Amino acid sequence: MATLAPSLAQHLRAGTVIPAHPLALTADNRLDTCRQRALTRYYCAAGVGGVAVGVHTTQFEIHEPERGLLAPVLSLAAATAEEARRGDARPFVLVAGLVGRTEQAVAEAELALSLGYHAGLLSLSAFRHAPDAVLLEHCRRVAAVIPVFGFYLQPAVGGRVLGFDFWRRLMEIDNVVAIKVAPFNRYQTIDVARALAESGRQHEIALYTGNDDNIVNDLITDFVFDPGQPPVRFVGGLLGQWAVWTRRVVETLQAIHAQRSQDRLDHAHWLTYNAQLTDANAAIFDPAHDYRGCLPGIHWVLQRQGLVQHIHTLNPHEQLAPGQAAEIERVCAAYPHLADDDFVAAHLKEWLD
Repeated sequence: MATLAPSLAQHLRAGTVIPAHPLALTADNRLDTCRQRALTRYYCAAGVGGVAVGVHTTQFEIHEPERGLLAPVLSLAAATAEEARRGDARPFVLVAGLVGRTEQAVAEAELALSLGYHAGLLSLSAFRHAPDAVLLEHCRRVAAVIPVFGFYLQPAVGGRVLGFDFWRRLMEIDNVVAIKVAPFNRYQTIDVARALAESGRQHEIALYTGNDDNIVNDLITDFVFDPGQPPVRFVGGLLGQWAVWTRRVVETLQAIHAQRSQDRLDHAHWLTYNAQLTDANAAIFDPAHDYRGCLPGIHWVLQRQGLVQHIHTLNPHEQLAPGQAAEIERVCAAYPHLADDDFVAAHLKEWLD
């Protein structure tokens, strides 16, 4: 069983920015290796503490064996991050998305380890109607291979509702190192936080927000379920929204961590910032149409900056919604402080070389 090195475990628990890596495609739906490298270089230059590859933002279709994309995409990101970070001693975690039934997920975990990945973000979408006992056994089997990020994926994009009891029992699995909480639902988010509080493993399992509709609120909230116990907190995020404007994201998390360490969180500022970022996310992620424009929306922002050339996806049904491009332009104009256009423009040529 592979386990996290102590320095990486501490890195995850301290909290960091982990963008969910998009997939850059050519006009004929092939992997655009130049632009894919540019994206990884962008994230490293922005100061992230890791990347997640093979996840929803990378398009779950790359896991289909007939496409032959999973190993090349995972390998390219790992190799590019290593090259881009040469001489950088800061910890950096590689997270691989793992999907499918147990045989497939275990095989993907073994592949990820062979390519230098440290943890697996475990999707349970293949078990839409299975009882908790089946889900937990699946998680144990995968955790016996690779350190696991639990994953509460919202039902609108393939997830399922998972109750408090599931999360409480999942946290008893030794090699679960973090949870990405992304149900886009406050009740369900609190279920996970309370499960962690009751597990007694607050200092072993890191909570990462995946709630793209409530990112900053998650990061500034103390979840207190027993006045005699320390609060449960989200320490970082693993997010599709953080695949864009990533330099600003790193600065935001650093500011929140610094203010929290000095016990002077500016809640009024961050609540306003949260509302602005959520408005921007609504334009990019297209919740008005059940997120069908989510991935093209992310690509639109990256294309606007010159990082990718095309916005289409492997799934032809995922397209910008009518009026979505105008909405993205609206939020770009309304909230220029959320964007990192100047940072990208200053470095784009070197990332594309």
